[in-house]
Amino acid sequence: MNWGSLEALLSGVNKYSTVFGQVWLSMVFVFRVLVFVVAAQRVWGDDSKDFDCNTKQPGCVNVCYDSIFPISHIRLWALQLIFVTCPSLMVVGHVKYREKKDMEYTTSHKGKHLYANPGKKRGGLWWTYLVSLIFKAGLDAGFLYVLHYVYKGYDMPRLSKCTLPPCPNTVDCYISRPTEKKIFTLFMVVSSAVCILMCICEMIYLIFKRIKKLILRKKDQEI
Repeated sequence: MNWGSLEALLSGVNKYSTVFGQVWLSMVFVFRVLVFVVAAQRVWGDDSKDFDCNTKQPGCVNVCYDSIFPISHIRLWALQLIFVTCPSLMVVGHVKYREKKDMEYTTSHKGKHLYANPGKKRGGLWWTYLVSLIFKAGLDAGFLYVLHYVYKGYDMPRLSKCTLPPCPNTVDCYISRPTEKKIFTLFMVVSSAVCILMCICEMIYLIFKRIKKLILRKKDQEI
């Protein structure tokens, strides 16, 4: 996948983001995408090739590998990064829609504008931005839960025991470089958790800012 194209596309969201949103985007592309592309794929590239069990029974190694690694970490992280970044496109799409409506309005109303600033988070765009944050935080949390549920935690055991047929008995299976893989797994988990925190902080910031504006508007009306 061309992550550079996705980065270029999402960089436009920075124009409409708060400081928390800009930190979130930096976290995603520096600490997650970059680490994923440069290091994580190489670390997990030998997970099936160097997976070894103390048996020569045909099919046993394949069955045990599928049992221990039902979902590839690399593919799961790739899906997570794609799904988590997609909600930001909702904001870009909404702004483009506003710009198109504003252009049509300007043409039909002799230079007048429908929106003073199509990218300003007001009205429907504010809600779109808030929903995109909820989706981003929810998807990140969902993928962390899936990883924890599938692998019974975020640990990477040095030794796993397998009793599935066609294995003749309980066999010992060994994962290559488990410590290194555990470190990268924890790094990706912590990075995801920080991104969730950034989304929550941005949601709180937007809501409090909106409440403050409503209070000030109400005071002005009373005066």
